[in-house]
Amino acid sequence: MVDHSDTSLGKETAYTDQYDPALLFPIPRAKARASGQRDNFFMGVDLWTAYEISWLNPQGIPQVVIGEFWFPCDSQSIVESKSFKLYLNSLIQTQYSDRETVRQLLVADLSRVTGSTVDAVLYDVSEYNGVNPIVEPQGVCLDQQPVIVDMYQPNPDFLCCVVENELPVEECLYSHLLKTNCPVTNQPDWASVYINYKGPAIDRDGLLQYIVSFRQHQDFHEQCVEKIFQDITERCQPSELSVYARYMRRGGLDINPYRSSVNAVPAALRQARQ
Repeated sequence: MVDHSDTSLGKETAYTDQYDPALLFPIPRAKARASGQRDNFFMGVDLWTAYEISWLNPQGIPQVVIGEFWFPCDSQSIVESKSFKLYLNSLIQTQYSDRETVRQLLVADLSRVTGSTVDAVLYDVSEYNGVNPIVEPQGVCLDQQPVIVDMYQPNPDFLCCVVENELPVEECLYSHLLKTNCPVTNQPDWASVYINYKGPAIDRDGLLQYIVSFRQHQDFHEQCVEKIFQDITERCQPSELSVYARYMRRGGLDINPYRSSVNAVPAALRQARQ
């Protein structure tokens, strides 16, 4: 397992309420990714939602927004999640003239630390649900498949197609049963995972068994999604594939990695547990 002892995860932390961009801690993607990962294997983004962003306006009145941050999957680094939380908290007692000033500041700091152009949108709390409502895609939920599972480490051997040389299908399969664990603190990370593909029909029982087999796996959200994408690609040979995991929030942040062979960004989606 990769050593992440240099991060702030799992350590006692002193909080500051004055703006401090030095709190952001980058983790090189090359360090976090599995050694077997192929370069340029996919496109996509990591979409972070921040529910705890606040600062003071020039009159000293707190401003509260919900933020969405789009990190390209080919950025040099990801941001360690606890450092991101501490950084956002450092805005709390700092005064800014308006929302756009804060947005530009966040974009500049996050782009600098990740080595790529990060995009951000800040929403008033009252407008957020209208912009990004809770919906489920048109697809098939796998969670009631009659399977038996007794393996809780990722096993791609579960993945297969229904019948070889059958006519290709195009469908969305999803599950709310994905659970992984933080590679540093071992805290549970809960998610729903959405798999859109075109190609030979994927065996649904095996796909659910494969998703559940991540239950005791330790890795960052981004690497879990990339592994799912790579394993499905290698075992099922779809002509098109997109994998989108919507993880539950922790510390006021949720992380939603999206990896695709056809699209750079996912369709708008917010899962009920978010």
